[in-house]
Amino acid sequence: ASFMVSLRTVDNVTVMIKLRPGVSVGCHIHVKNFIRSELKIKPGDNVTFQFTCSTPEKYFIMEIQKNIDCVSGPCPFGDVHLYPPGLPRLNRTFIWDVKASTKAGLELKFSTPWLRQVEPGETCPDFVRYNINSCIDMATVNIGTFCRNGSVSRVKLLGGVIMSLHLPWDSSLTTSGFNIANRASIKRLCIIESILKGESSATLMSPNYPLGFPEDELMTWQFVVPSNMRASVFFHNYSLSNCERKEERVEYYIPGSISNPEVFKLSDSQPANIPGSFNLSLQGCDQDAQNPGILRLLFQVVVQHPQVDENVTHLVDLSKEWNMTVTIHFEGWPNRMPLMSEPICLICKDPRTCDRVLTLVSGAVYKISFLCKDLSRLRITAEKGISCIDLRWCQRKIYSLSVPKAITQLPIRLHKFIWKLLAPDLINIEITSPSLKLQQHVPEQRCNTSYSYSIVSATPETELNVGVFCPGGSIEKIQMRNNITISLKTFGKGFLNESNYQDLKMSFVPHIKDECTFTVSPDPKAKVYLQTPNWPYGLPPYVSISWYIVVPSKQVARLEFSKDRMGITCETGRAYVNIKEETLGAEETVRREDELLPKPRNMYHDFWVNVSNCKPVDRTHLTLQFQVTLADKQIDLGLILAVVAGAGVLTAIGLAVYCVKKKKKKSQNPMVGVYNANVNTQMPGKQGLFTKGRKNNESHVYAVIDDAMVYGHLLKESNGSVAPEVDVYRPFDGPMGSLPPSPPPFSFRKDIKRSPTTEEPLPLTDTDHDTYTFAHQKSGESEDNGDTNEKNNGDTSMSLLENKEKDVLEE
Repeated sequence: ASFMVSLRTVDNVTVMIKLRPGVSVGCHIHVKNFIRSELKIKPGDNVTFQFTCSTPEKYFIMEIQKNIDCVSGPCPFGDVHLYPPGLPRLNRTFIWDVKASTKAGLELKFSTPWLRQVEPGETCPDFVRYNINSCIDMATVNIGTFCRNGSVSRVKLLGGVIMSLHLPWDSSLTTSGFNIANRASIKRLCIIESILKGESSATLMSPNYPLGFPEDELMTWQFVVPSNMRASVFFHNYSLSNCERKEERVEYYIPGSISNPEVFKLSDSQPANIPGSFNLSLQGCDQDAQNPGILRLLFQVVVQHPQVDENVTHLVDLSKEWNMTVTIHFEGWPNRMPLMSEPICLICKDPRTCDRVLTLVSGAVYKISFLCKDLSRLRITAEKGISCIDLRWCQRKIYSLSVPKAITQLPIRLHKFIWKLLAPDLINIEITSPSLKLQQHVPEQRCNTSYSYSIVSATPETELNVGVFCPGGSIEKIQMRNNITISLKTFGKGFLNESNYQDLKMSFVPHIKDECTFTVSPDPKAKVYLQTPNWPYGLPPYVSISWYIVVPSKQVARLEFSKDRMGITCETGRAYVNIKEETLGAEETVRREDELLPKPRNMYHDFWVNVSNCKPVDRTHLTLQFQVTLADKQIDLGLILAVVAGAGVLTAIGLAVYCVKKKKKKSQNPMVGVYNANVNTQMPGKQGLFTKGRKNNESHVYAVIDDAMVYGHLLKESNGSVAPEVDVYRPFDGPMGSLPPSPPPFSFRKDIKRSPTTEEPLPLTDTDHDTYTFAHQKSGESEDNGDTNEKNNGDTSMSLLENKEKDVLEE
């Protein structure tokens, strides 16, 4: 298809068709008998041409420039038309270059839907873009780049203007969308008018943004806001130049204010909750010639309906708190910034000082209010620090880790409360939950409460994620080394009701050897799942973790690991799993990383589980999980019958002995036991302390002689002898070992060191009794014979009871 363009000289319009930058020549312009890659049509020309391809929009762009001289003659004010007609459908730019005196002002008035300012280079949704430049003498200032559908209705300029309209090749736009009017001098660089209707917002930038605002210039934004609405200003990005004279500032003119203009620094919190229309001006300064710096500003104006409770204030009393900050913020802060189009929620310290984020510090009392339709979009994040320098002072103190009432009474949902617990060397931290206890969040036993605690132990070198815990479990106490961070995170609105029942407490305790120790009292009605910290990334190298499991006296605990092996290979050192019951004589179970883990087992007393890591080879991690289940102890029916039968036999023996004694008393004086001073009386202990075994010493033997031979002269009376009352000794009939019981060493605790050669004698406790028997002295043996006869390879002599039975049989 051929195109004919005819330009009148009086219109002063030039059309330029040229290749798009960066596109190879694949199409040409055919004019008469010539092939060209570009075409320039000047005022007064009448040109017919055609393209050598069917899609010229892929290869060519077009500029249509109209020069308007308002200095030497009258200006053609009014609506601006897209001239000339009949142009080919190419990406095109219309440019209006208006020359005007600095003593006069020009006004660009846009038709609805008005304009929206965007950053340079930003693409408009419909690809229709306006660009406004102001010309003062020889300098050109970029007032801004704009898309359609916004709030900017007018731009007033000092001096000349270069106005550009960029249209895509397929645009159906037939009008420019603005007109030009003549105005008196505005005595500043420019005035931009923004009309905000209803709840809305506008983002605006200083001229030349993101480059510098012209030196010592002044410009104004006029905001037209309905009188029944409230406007707030937020500076999102700004920088300051280096001033030699004056000071960079912003000034507000607010109708009805008694202090107009109100002056603010760019670093100040800007006014909020402004009723109706207002003006905002930006004033530059005289810059340092050697190092001028850059003055620039990007800000947002938000218009809202007056809030129903805008006059309602909330008292936040932090006067008794210490080392704590409370930040009220929008949801997603600080990782996500809200979109400019999102409804805004403001937090106000006073009626005119509002912001999207407000931080309160301890030691003060605040009265805050909210400009927000939906308070559920706001959150609270608080942080409190607790430290200990001198253990003698802080060891006696118990700190409550609960959210203060000043926070829970606000109509804002608590997002997170962070306690940072700082302990110096040789001082550790103990976390307790006396009544609620804690449950570890594991895949098999997830937390379903309204809040949870995330506990992290940190040193400058490593960080140990202890785990996530929630109330309502079996963990009574956690002891940790190093500095601790505890983060309480809420889920849903339920925390408001459950916040009254928090019982988490902490204290500083003396140094512990393990990185972390748990004390667990399992719930008798449920399984308790426990897993190593840093799940699922594995324990750090050479870290040792312990669990102390409390088993009630009438119950038995079932211990079971979730897998057969540790699943790691050690590069240096060894990894161990140790299990040890807290009872005398209990054996310690130890497994290395190359061995099978213990099979499920019953534990009848309190016990320890310890996991110690080595330095694993690459791509292997030590992660262990185990479960503990409590059950009532089962009483064996056969054992009960055996005990009853044994009791019957002992009763029968007792009756027989009683009858024999009654019979003997009638014929002779009773026999009494006399302590034999010649036997070995060394205190029972470990085998290394005895010179003989139990079968070879006589520490359990008493010599027995007739009482009549010793005490007969004291018992004689005129009417004969009287037999005194004596007790009857019954020998121990249970099994006897060669050593008395002794408490075993707690060998798997790495902080206990023992000498390989020296053993300390154990103290004699109430359970360290030996079994003693009585040796019967035969008639005719000497009274002072200290050694009794040994029979059967050193066994003790016949007991008194056996001799009595023998006498009965002989009779």
